Amino acid sequence: MSGNRTFTMIKPDAVAAGHIGAILAQICEAGFKIVAMKYTKLSAEKAGEFYAVHKARPFYGELVEFMSSGPIVAAILEKDNAVEDFRKLIGATNPAEAAPGTIRAKFAKNIGENAIHGSDSDENAIIESNFHFAGVEVFA
Repeated sequence: MSGNRTFTMIKPDAVAAGHIGAILAQICEAGFKIVAMKYTKLSAEKAGEFYAVHKARPFYGELVEFMSSGPIVAAILEKDNAVEDFRKLIGATNPAEAAPGTIRAKFAKNIGENAIHGSDSDENAIIESNFHFAGVEVFA
């Protein structure tokens, strides 16, 4: 999986605002192939597990509450140089700093409700993908 796959989640704010289709279209237009996808809702416990790396940070509680507040779309994407290319496509965490045309520049409300998650490394892409998907749910 290393190098050509990444993990993403369309977050509850973007789902609630009706941006699933537009975001998926932008992802596909950028050359990513969706190899796994599900519409689901994280429990507070699962959101806490997923974001455990941030547990000591002051925003952790708000992040867990937000990520368990409504449905998400989780997906594994495939493309050469997937992690780096996807991070460019989604833009800076703070949408005010995101490049024009990026997903966050177009669809994020603020730094907390920033529309989409993207893995930050090949290693985390594997961990995050395995957290959300069983092997039989991934199609090459």
